[in-house]
Amino acid sequence: MFYLSLLAFIMLISCSKYQKMLKSTDNEMKYNKAVEYYEKGDYYRALQLFDGLIPIFRGTDKAEKLYFYYAYCYYNEHDNVMASYYFGRFIQSFPSSSFTEEASFMAAYCKYLDSPRFSLDQTVSKEAITDFQIFINKYPYSERAKQATLLLDELRYKLQLKDYNIANMYLKMEDYQAAIVSFENMLKNYPDTDFKEEILYKIIKSYYMYATKSITEKKKERYELAVKAYFDFVSLYPESKYFKEVQTMKDRVTKELKVYDQKQIQ
Repeated sequence: MFYLSLLAFIMLISCSKYQKMLKSTDNEMKYNKAVEYYEKGDYYRALQLFDGLIPIFRGTDKAEKLYFYYAYCYYNEHDNVMASYYFGRFIQSFPSSSFTEEASFMAAYCKYLDSPRFSLDQTVSKEAITDFQIFINKYPYSERAKQATLLLDELRYKLQLKDYNIANMYLKMEDYQAAIVSFENMLKNYPDTDFKEEILYKIIKSYYMYATKSITEKKKERYELAVKAYFDFVSLYPESKYFKEVQTMKDRVTKELKVYDQKQIQ
């Protein structure tokens, strides 16, 4: 009980001293103490001190380190939004700093950390992709460029996964036109996607189902698109696990097209 009371008393004195320091007008002392807190890993206290010192030391030789540490305080306090913002501000304020490369990477990395699971809005992921691409273009030989590329690929995969699931949702809802557009856009946006085989297969399936449920005047055109999609698929994946299924659809479509051709001859 005595030790708990003593600990509480010490903490009370420490907090009291810190509050007095926050109100102090000795900015040099506050700056040195903020750096000391930062280097000891007490980012919360360092952040509070830096917050009041930034406008005071703006334009001085201390401003560069102050801004850089300030951004890292937010990062270490797991506030990725604010950290990314202040790393970005650092880049704008100190473009020639020796810390600029690191700040550029961290501005993107904090957005990467804030990127949600694929089913949610991916605005932050897209911003992170842009920032990582800018970093790689500016610092192609940096030690961080390899990591940036890996993280960039991970974010792009997340976008693909989101788009792929949206296209699948349209297919399950039997909105075949929307499914076709979504799958085809994926091939345009991600030509090297890992989902390419599945996408091409589902384009055939979507065209086939779309044609069978279309009005008579539209069936022939859509069956022909299904056949074209079939040949695109088998030319790339002749041994696909979907081959028998797409071959069956193609045979049915061919029979339907022969019927249309015979009617035209008559």
